Amino acid sequence: MKAQRRTFTAAYKLAVLAELDCAKAGETGAILRREGLYSSSLVTWRRQRKQGLLQPQAPVRRGPPAARKSDGAQELDRLRRENARLERHLAKAHLIIGIQKKAAQLLAIDLGRSDDES
Repeated sequence: MKAQRRTFTAAYKLAVLAELDCAKAGETGAILRREGLYSSSLVTWRRQRKQGLLQPQAPVRRGPPAARKSDGAQELDRLRRENARLERHLAKAHLIIGIQKKAAQLLAIDLGRSDDES
């Protein structure tokens, strides 16, 4: 199983830093072990707090921003999905008609001619 990067909210970071600021000397290690953190994380978080970067806000998504599709592109995607659904439905209908024809032939039933059969 691949290791997964842990992410912490700004509120969590501020809460841990506040707890560590109130802790007595020697209790820092116990808090870090309890929370499963490393001291290097604290150094980074304290630097971020000092720079004002730890304001409770919406989480920042990693990676490039998702491209917003135009209304025309969204409509095109919807129509393509609908077309694929209708094609599957048509293929199923053709299969059913074929089975009905074979059953009629086996049972010697006259189905008569339809307009599309020539």
